[in-house]
Amino acid sequence: MCTAECNSSQTTNSSSHQLQLVSSVPLRKDLSLAMTQIFVWPFVYINFLMLFTFYSKQSFRTETRYILFAHTLLTDVIFLILTDLVVILSYSSVLMPMAFCIPLCMLMETVSSCTPLTITAMCVERYVAICMPLRHSAISTTSRTLTAILIIWIISSIKPFVDVFILVATVSKEYFLEPTFCHYEIMTPEQWHRLMRGILYIISFSIILFIEFFCYLMIVLAARAASVDKKSAGKGLRTISLHMLQLILCTIEIICPYIEAVVIQIDIELYLSVRSFNFFTFNVIARAVSPLVYGLRDEKFYPSRNVLAVLVKYLPKRLIEYA
Repeated sequence: MCTAECNSSQTTNSSSHQLQLVSSVPLRKDLSLAMTQIFVWPFVYINFLMLFTFYSKQSFRTETRYILFAHTLLTDVIFLILTDLVVILSYSSVLMPMAFCIPLCMLMETVSSCTPLTITAMCVERYVAICMPLRHSAISTTSRTLTAILIIWIISSIKPFVDVFILVATVSKEYFLEPTFCHYEIMTPEQWHRLMRGILYIISFSIILFIEFFCYLMIVLAARAASVDKKSAGKGLRTISLHMLQLILCTIEIICPYIEAVVIQIDIELYLSVRSFNFFTFNVIARAVSPLVYGLRDEKFYPSRNVLAVLVKYLPKRLIEYA
C-alpha cells in the first residue's frame, strides 16, 4: 500500500506531466497563451475602470449594492491576475518552490470563493430592497455591508487554511521542498482529501443556490402584489437570474479538475481542448458577467458604459435588451 509521501509524489508528478503535455506542442502553447491574454486583460481593464468609477463618486460608496459590486470587481481582478500568472508560469514550464506556490494557491482559492458568496449577498440585498422597501435603508447600511464583506473573507479563507493543516499533517517535510507547478492540486495530494473537498463544495453550492432561489421566488411573489413597483421587481428578477447563471459557472469550475482527470485517460488531444475550454468558460467568462451586466444596465457608470458599449456592440440585440 502506498504511503502518503508516495501518493503525494505521484500526484505531483502526474500533475506536472499533464502541464508539460500542454507546453510540449509549441503551436498549441502559443495559441493558448495568446488566447488567455486576449480574454483576461480586457476584463481586467474593464474591472479597473469600473473600480475607478466607483471610488470617484461618493454616492457609490454609501450604497450597499455598489459596495458589494465593487468587492466583486476587486476579487475578480485579483483572481484573474493571479490565474494569468499561473498560466504564464505553467506554459513556460517554470517550476516554483512549494513555499511560494502554497500561499499563492491559498489566495486564489480565497478570492475564488469570495465571488459566489458576494453574489449571494447581492441577491439578498435585492430581495430586501424589493420585498422590504421600508426597512431597506435600516438593514442595508454601509457598516453592515463592510461587516458582511469581512465575514465573506473569513468564510472563504477557512477551506484553504483547513487544506493546509491537513497537508502538513499528512505529508513529509520533503514534500514542501519539491519544486512544482502552482495549481491547487498540490494542496490536496490525497484522494480522500480531494473527495472531501468536492463534497464540501457541493454542500456549500446547494446552500447558496437555495438562498438565491428563495430570493428569486419571494421577488416573483412580490411582483404580483399591487404595492410593489413592477419595473423594479422585474429588473430584480433579471438581476438574480444573471447572478444564478454566474454562480453556476463559478461552481462548475470546481468540478473541472475531476472531469479533466477522466478525459486525460481517454485522449490527450481531447484533454487539451477540454482544459482550454474549461479555463476560458468557467474561469474568465464567469467573472466577466458582473461588469458586463452592471456596465450595460446601470446608467451611473457612464465612463464604464462608453468602453463597454464598444466591446459588446456585436452582442445579439435581444441579449442586451434582456440585461
